[in-house]
Amino acid sequence: MSSFGACKTKEAIFSVEEGSVKMFLRGRPVPMLIPDELVPTYSLDTRSELPSCRLKLDWVYGYRGRDCRANLYLLPTGEIVYFVASVAVLYSVEEQRQRHYLGHNDDIKCLAVHPDMVTIATGQVAGTTKEGKPLPPHVRVWDSVSLSTLHVLGLGVFDRAVCCVGFSKSNGGNLLCAVDESNDHVLSVWDWTKEAKVVDSKCSNDAVLVATFHPTDPTVIITCGKSHIYFWSLEGGSLSKRQGLFEKHEKPKYVLCVTFLEGGDVVTGDSGGNLYVWGKGGNRITQVVPGAHDGGVFGLCALRDGTLVSGGGRDRRVVFWGPDYSKLQEVEVPEDFGPVRTVAEGRGDTLYVGTTRNCILQGSVHTGFSLLVQGHMEEVWGLATHPSRAQFVTCGHDKLVHLWSVESHQPLWSRIIEDPARSAGFHPSGSVLAVGTVTGRWLLLDTETNDLVAIHTDGNEQISVVSFSPDGAYLAVGSHDNLVYVYKVDQGGRKVSRLGKCSVSGQWPRPAPPPCLAGAELTNFLPQGSTASTFN
Repeated sequence: MSSFGACKTKEAIFSVEEGSVKMFLRGRPVPMLIPDELVPTYSLDTRSELPSCRLKLDWVYGYRGRDCRANLYLLPTGEIVYFVASVAVLYSVEEQRQRHYLGHNDDIKCLAVHPDMVTIATGQVAGTTKEGKPLPPHVRVWDSVSLSTLHVLGLGVFDRAVCCVGFSKSNGGNLLCAVDESNDHVLSVWDWTKEAKVVDSKCSNDAVLVATFHPTDPTVIITCGKSHIYFWSLEGGSLSKRQGLFEKHEKPKYVLCVTFLEGGDVVTGDSGGNLYVWGKGGNRITQVVPGAHDGGVFGLCALRDGTLVSGGGRDRRVVFWGPDYSKLQEVEVPEDFGPVRTVAEGRGDTLYVGTTRNCILQGSVHTGFSLLVQGHMEEVWGLATHPSRAQFVTCGHDKLVHLWSVESHQPLWSRIIEDPARSAGFHPSGSVLAVGTVTGRWLLLDTETNDLVAIHTDGNEQISVVSFSPDGAYLAVGSHDNLVYVYKVDQGGRKVSRLGKCSVSGQWPRPAPPPCLAGAELTNFLPQGSTASTFN
């Protein structure tokens, strides 16, 4: 960058010559173009007063069920607690209100509720500061009423991420177990009120999916995951383990979930679709329910009345089992919502089901299940607000496009498209939506019916931005190939015809547009550095 006409601060560099400000975010330079009319008077030293109003988080959309387990619970307040990204959400379904615990600085991976049903522990992945410095993974113990942080555990102890947490249940809940995602998947036990580690031990070289204390024996911890289940004994400040013996029974590739029956027996569900019952205090199988599900058993829940409930992956069934492990009833989760990830008991006969498609459902075996929380399954890149209604659209790499109601917090419609989505933008009339994808294709959708209006292709790289001009007469399609494709728009956004394309040439200041476009609204959003010769 030329030093002529430039000024700089610790955080940014302003160049009058180029009409841009370069900021450094996490060590990377990010240039931002200044509107032409502001360049002559722009100064980095100008300080504006902070707005009198502050933003407060109102609603968090989505749920992390795709790769996390046992992360949905009902609290005595009537709220369900779960997490998505770095936020723990407490959602009152009856009042349609959310509260949020915001203590984490990166993604939460696990959650546990204390026997007092007020204290909650959440474990997170390793994070990064705004300056690019690493933040260690850790566990935060917090109060679900006040949302205040009570204790922080394991700073500098855990590696990569904390993937499992669990409170002890029979001794006042004064211990907490945790497993990290280091190569050895270390199991540690903490006196969480003192923020002190009691003991730790290498758990397994393979993935660990569950770590939980036995409900009636404070010295027993159970961990399971890929090709194993371990029964740990905590005695005299040391941990010892016994491996679960499958003996004549099929050893599963994964032991996926654990729950406990009233008498102290342990029940596991595995990737082979089987339920295994392990006798209290032992490491041998005492009873088997083979083929309980077609595909993996992803979730288990023991209800207050002693009924065992299992949730299936491939078959998406929620099954109720009697005392003798005979099947009592079953209900299937609709295919659009995906396989069952976890099952939680609600009030009365209500169940909450989290799915691997990042949805939360509410219902019962009598009524079936309806959508409570909808989420995306992969990275979300496209976001646009409706020009006149309380609606917005999201789209992402899961090929899903959701049109949301701000009032109901539910999707008005959802559509699957052929390619991962990267960007979105509404026509000023609000009747048409443009969606850009990673392949160079972009779509026009009817916002009332989600019907496909048109499909076009510009280049073969991702469409990073789609934007209509304020009067709706033009559409700019910005591609990762460094070209902006410009279209004339008719019929309220339903018909488009390409005018040409422009490229960023690096020539400053911005030249005038070609005669055919001079004075048009299109000039409001052409990039600086576009030259007349680059329009075809």
